[in-house]
Amino acid sequence: MNAETELSWEQTQNLVNTLVLKHTEKHLSDVEIEVLRGAWEGKSYGKIAEQLFLTENYISGDVGYRLWKKLSAALGEEVTKKNFRQALKREWQKTASTPTSNCTALEFPEGFLAPDSPFYVERPPIESDCYKEILKPGSLIRIRGPRKMGKTSLLNRVLAYATQQNYQVVRMNLRKAEKTVFTSLNKFLRWFCLNVSRELKLEPKLDDYWDEEIGSKVSCTGYFETHLLEQLETDLVLSLDEIDTVFNYPDIAEDFLALLREWHEEATLQESWRKLRLVIAHSTEVYISLNIHQSPFNVGLPLRLPPFNQQQVQTLAQLHGLTWTVETTQSLTAMIGGHPYLIRLALYHLARQDMTLQQLLQDAPTHAGVYSDHLRCCLGNLKQQPELAFALKQVVTAQSPIQLESLTVYQLDSMGLVHLNGNQVTPSCELYRQYFSTNLV
Repeated sequence: MNAETELSWEQTQNLVNTLVLKHTEKHLSDVEIEVLRGAWEGKSYGKIAEQLFLTENYISGDVGYRLWKKLSAALGEEVTKKNFRQALKREWQKTASTPTSNCTALEFPEGFLAPDSPFYVERPPIESDCYKEILKPGSLIRIRGPRKMGKTSLLNRVLAYATQQNYQVVRMNLRKAEKTVFTSLNKFLRWFCLNVSRELKLEPKLDDYWDEEIGSKVSCTGYFETHLLEQLETDLVLSLDEIDTVFNYPDIAEDFLALLREWHEEATLQESWRKLRLVIAHSTEVYISLNIHQSPFNVGLPLRLPPFNQQQVQTLAQLHGLTWTVETTQSLTAMIGGHPYLIRLALYHLARQDMTLQQLLQDAPTHAGVYSDHLRCCLGNLKQQPELAFALKQVVTAQSPIQLESLTVYQLDSMGLVHLNGNQVTPSCELYRQYFSTNLV
């Protein structure tokens, strides 16, 4: 970036978040982000206060004071509302001019990112929407996106934020449950309650609340309300990652998902349930039959994780010590789109100087490229489901968008292999078009 180029708001927010998180191990508050944005837009404290329905003294003397103090400490120089843009531009340019030759500073893109990872790039307004929603009693947040799009990384940041609010946090990944857990609704709900109890370090007392006469759903609800929520001195955030695991067991899924919906609705009626916040992450659309009034997938805050845009890719390249032009960024995204994992894997190898961008792109759709493991894994999954392999073959060899049966579309979408535009289906990126058109029989 040359000296005349201004940081975009997106770049500014990502840079400030990274600096403050690294220095304080805490995120900026929602109101601090709003003050930062107002200052970036050149608004006065009075105008910012008016838009936030707060007093000017509070915005300037309290929030603004804290914000500039945090930035001053993080940057090692005095930062004010008048000079913060220049100070951040200098920090951005300093990072860009520092070669990333020390590979220990890089993170190999495997699995999710830690909440304090410097390589996390926000996709506004998703993060701030989550932080606002999690503060609401009885809230429900639904995060959906194909695999390796960053759902768990976002989930971790939301839970870290919840922990900062002194909420109790329980993390559950349903993919870790053994198959025997799903043999009956009763067994699954007992397993569920037992694991939540252990996460909260509370003694499991299932038999004191379980009654076969009234059924496992009512027993589970009573256990949560009386044994768990009433004992907690603070609010509880229950995170359910990979919840689409239960979609493979329709009888269990129908009752369990209806139960989550009931708990969310109880927050409007009973004080004890206002303590519970739910955060659900899943890859696929819900392709099982659910009563519209019993589904948790048509209430709460819905979030679909989008691919990175050009600016976010450039920001991530900057974080890897790479100074890229718009044209360079476009040459990469023309092959792999804005898929976060594919982008990060490319930038990791380019920052290590393992290869040139031209070499990476040339080898990308081959078994000699950096994506070979990822592509073979996808191919292996497809070969276990011949109907999906056949459908994807149609998509990648078609000269124009095509239509597929809805369940097939959902499954291919959950794998991140296709892009949907209404009912029209296309490959999600050129990499997949080239690879699967030659490797699917």
